[in-house]
This record gives sequence, structure tokens and C-alpha cells, in this order.
Amino acid sequence: MRYKITLAYDGTNFAGFQRQPHMRTIESELTRVVNKMAKNPDPAIVIYGSGRTDAGVHALAQVVHFDMPFNLTADNMRRGLNSMLPMDMEVLKVEIVSQDFHARYDVSGKRYLYRMDLGEFRNPFKRNYTGHWKFPTDVEKINQAAKDLIGEHDFSSFVASGSSARTHYRTIYEAGCRLDKANNELVFEFYGNGFLYNQVRIMVGVLVEIGSGTRPVDDIQRLYRLNDRRAARRTVPASGLYLKHVYYEGDDPKHPTKLPKRQR
Repeated sequence: MRYKITLAYDGTNFAGFQRQPHMRTIESELTRVVNKMAKNPDPAIVIYGSGRTDAGVHALAQVVHFDMPFNLTADNMRRGLNSMLPMDMEVLKVEIVSQDFHARYDVSGKRYLYRMDLGEFRNPFKRNYTGHWKFPTDVEKINQAAKDLIGEHDFSSFVASGSSARTHYRTIYEAGCRLDKANNELVFEFYGNGFLYNQVRIMVGVLVEIGSGTRPVDDIQRLYRLNDRRAARRTVPASGLYLKHVYYEGDDPKHPTKLPKRQR
């Protein structure tokens, strides 16, 4: 039986999602627990995620799937996993899905949040959950510039070295920022059909510089023309980044298309 799992995690003490030798990762913890529930079958059960998150990045709703050698109800699977997972992970939802569902290849879009603390000094209670930007920032300028991110573009200036993507073209449906006065934070939100390695963190770095006046409002258009990662400069810390939602066909009727194979 194939299970689709939606889980949340605090990425602070993980070396990212993907399994790595001798490192604590989301994939390795979940794989360990799932195989323990199945009494360590041979071959071992493999976990397939919707995508990777880097070290220190959090998830409000990451999605994975796996096949179990015996049947459990969705609720019993959720309860069983949560009884064994560490306290910085929680299974929010379990669904029994068809054998042709794939957590990665069926993705039609993803939504990310980025939280940026605006305090003069770095708050010790926020350091693992926000970035930090102490300079005066104009939210209207940020939102004016963010409009240039919407649509299909070559994001070569916004991808870190080490990316294995076949193409740097991606489509962004929504991009914007709001001021959370209660917490003295900027909250960025991006929704697109897929994102490149460190793309969101680089986009936020460009936008806060625009908001602070160290870049012109139309600088994103220049970065598209340059196709030069060095021109974008800043990558903001992983601590402020959250995977908010993973979309599949039927989740959002406005944007129902799967990510093209060349972009997966």
C-alpha cells in the first residue's frame, strides 16, 4: 500500500532533507522509523520526498511517499509514526494513494515563506527561525520589485553553484512581502512551479537590498540579462526559510500543470 505523508519539521538540527553518511537528516530519520514499523523488511522501504530542503531550513508541510509491505489505516499510520519520530518532526496527515502517485514527479508547485527579523540586534530566541536585517527597509519598494519575479524567467543569476537542474527556467505565480508589525519581521512569500538551489534565499537577498536602497527597484531585470550569480551577491540564512505547501494536480485549479520533466 502506498502512503502519502505530509509532515512538519524544525530544520535547526538537521543536515537537510536528503540522506547523507553519518549525518542526521529528515530522510534518514523517517526511513529509520518507517522500516522499524515494518519490522525491518528486506529490501528496506525507501522514502521519496517532494524535494530537498537544505540544512537549517524548516517545513510546515513537506510531502513524501513510501510503500508499506502490509496495510494500516491512515490514522494508525499517523499515530504510529508520531509515536516514534523525534520531537522536531511531526506527521500532520497520512493519505492512502494509488500506486502511480509520486511525491516528487507529480508536484505542480511549491510555496515558500521567508521570515526576516528587523531588530537592531539578532534576537537569541529567533536566531534559528528567522534571518536578520537591521537596516531601514521600504516594503512598497520590495513589492514593486517582486512583480518582476512573476512569470517564466531564466533564474541563472538566482541559483547557487552546485545545482544539478537541467535548466534554470522556472515560473513564479506569486511573489510578495508584508510587514508583521507584531513580531517586527518582514514575511516574504513565493509560489511557483519549482525553485532552484538557494533560489528563494537569493531572491530575498536581492529584495531586501532593493528595499534598503542599495539596489534600484528595477534591478531584477538587469540580473535576468546578466545571468551571473555574482551580480545577485547575497544569500540570506537558511534559518528564515520555510516550505509552506506542496501542490499536486487538483490542489490549485489556477495552476494545475506538473513541473515539466526537464525542470524536475
